[in-house]
Amino acid sequence: MKKHTFNLLSLFLLGVILFSCDSNKKENTLAGETVLKSGILIENMDTRVIAGNDFNAYVNGGWMSKTEIPEDKGSYGAGYMVHEQSEKDVKAIIEESAAGDFEKGSPEQKVGDLYQSFMDTLTRHELGIAPLQSDLKKIEDISNYDDVATYFAYANKVGYTVPLQAFVYQDFKDPTKYTVYLYQGGLGLPEREYYLAKDARSKEIRKKYLEHIETMFSLAEMKNGKEAAKTIMALETRIAEKHMKKEDTRDLVKMYNMFEAEKLPEVMPDFNWNSYLTEVGIKDEKQIGILTLEYTKALNSIITSTDLKTWKTYLKWSLLNSTSSRLTQKLDKQNFEFYTKELRGVPEQRPMWTRGVAVVNDGLGEVVGQVYVKKHFPPAAKERMETMVANLIKAYDISIKELDWMGEETKAEALDKLSKFNPKIGYPNKWKDYSSLTIDSKDYFGNRKRSSLSSHQRELDKLGKPIDKDEWQMTPQTVNAYYNPVMNEIVFPAAILQAPFFDMDAEDAVNYGSIGAVIGHEIGHGFDDTGSTFDGDGAMRNWWQDSDTEEFKKRTTALVEQYNKFEVLDSLYVNGEFTLGENIGDLGGLSIALKAYKLSLDGKEGPEMDGFTATQRVFLGYGQSWLNKMRDEAVRVQVQTDPHSPAEFRVNGVVRNMPEFYEAFNVKAGDSLYITPENRVKIW
Repeated sequence: MKKHTFNLLSLFLLGVILFSCDSNKKENTLAGETVLKSGILIENMDTRVIAGNDFNAYVNGGWMSKTEIPEDKGSYGAGYMVHEQSEKDVKAIIEESAAGDFEKGSPEQKVGDLYQSFMDTLTRHELGIAPLQSDLKKIEDISNYDDVATYFAYANKVGYTVPLQAFVYQDFKDPTKYTVYLYQGGLGLPEREYYLAKDARSKEIRKKYLEHIETMFSLAEMKNGKEAAKTIMALETRIAEKHMKKEDTRDLVKMYNMFEAEKLPEVMPDFNWNSYLTEVGIKDEKQIGILTLEYTKALNSIITSTDLKTWKTYLKWSLLNSTSSRLTQKLDKQNFEFYTKELRGVPEQRPMWTRGVAVVNDGLGEVVGQVYVKKHFPPAAKERMETMVANLIKAYDISIKELDWMGEETKAEALDKLSKFNPKIGYPNKWKDYSSLTIDSKDYFGNRKRSSLSSHQRELDKLGKPIDKDEWQMTPQTVNAYYNPVMNEIVFPAAILQAPFFDMDAEDAVNYGSIGAVIGHEIGHGFDDTGSTFDGDGAMRNWWQDSDTEEFKKRTTALVEQYNKFEVLDSLYVNGEFTLGENIGDLGGLSIALKAYKLSLDGKEGPEMDGFTATQRVFLGYGQSWLNKMRDEAVRVQVQTDPHSPAEFRVNGVVRNMPEFYEAFNVKAGDSLYITPENRVKIW
């Protein structure tokens, strides 16, 4: 049971923009001993830029001016460089499995054959759309609205897009148990605004989407593509109109709506809940959470007022659209042409091997992860990270105690929560079991379907059992990090612990500015506008005094207003409300990382290196960790769908609020980033 469109963790990710840089080599002393380098990528800088006018350009402008975005990418920079190395490392692991003669059912056989099944385009071409036939028959056999409900549930299990999605997660108010949540879905375009916005680009995308559907129907030898496209667009638009706005999905308190299962008909009286819950596999659940309540209520009439012929046309498109990359190269290429080339402006499709690596990471991620950790994650890296995490938590502790805007009762609760944070570094203590999953080197479509069903069953098996505190939501080879509020845990996969995020050969200042800010960012999610609604035990509970809540909202509103003024493209601005949680995480993350670095010096002065003071290098380390270039189309999609601000604003939007930045780089009134002291935002 995958989490599909809604994933609680998507609200608390670092959101690395998928970069590579050669850091300066460590120097040697005459005695042959190694000394730590500065870690500053001087060759990437443009010191002609005044730091107080555009700190991102000052740190990264040299690289930006001489770097072209690769033809197969929508963006390129620091995150993608580390990601590329992780891809190469995983490819080597996969090829070892693919080259061996391993026993059927062994982890190596599954890894090798899953990859091989993806790469075997000849077999996929010969099969054509034959793998869809059993599902197409399910759709054709729909004879009433009860059957529609049953098919929604079936599609949920195998990972096809439908208007109602179910997933297992911890109960927000009682995180000692698992529960089932329902969430909105059913759209072929990235987000509701794509259907409703009146600007020229949105209208163009809708036109291209209609053409894309028609082309896909033709390639799949499905009839009446032009009329089908109009039918599908009309229904998806009705669904989109009722979708909860993305800004509102940040309010988990309002989204927490638990219903006795027997009372679900009060929400959708004409929907066959018994058939739906039985097919999903949750008919014995006593309570169900409906996160998008108003949408779910509206879905009832959308279903019943839409004739079955229209539903069948829509569901055929959902099936084809969800699986096109598993079928022929022509369907896969057309899928790329619209979703990647048209929407994100990427001229070329990624090489087959990189897509094959992604397939294996998705289907057998922790099998590969076990080998990845042994090969690429030294114990010394974990030990150094543990020290940094401890220092960041200590710095947060001091900062909370010193806050002048928060009362003592709320401080006590915040400190209690901080004391209960659980850091996870590198890899899980217990690995996922894939023994029930069958992989066949000649059945790529079946492999993906069985993988979805296996994942679905793994989620169902949690119900009624104790919380698995060893579970990870990312593989070790993932370049990212996250905070999980119901576990009150901060998680840092092994793959992000590489330069320039984390450089074992660099002096601490640059690492505190980069990975230290990442650590601080994830801790900060525990105290952002969403994370702060959960307590130290992971329960959704209001632990704030009213006066402190009011002051917190005053400060966060000021941050929203700052980011709303950032113009990304002509007449396209950052959505300060939608990105608020990430902006709070960024601001608190760097502020506390700088404090933690100073604490680590134990009263001493940090060394000057490469002509920069220690404080300057903390800021430079932060800036270079967001090295990035994006195509206009890609950044437009990010602004419309992603709760993270574009990279340049994650740099400039943060440093301009920190007094230490003004002192370190002599920022003065008249500089573009200058904000008067009374208008600078400090939260944590």
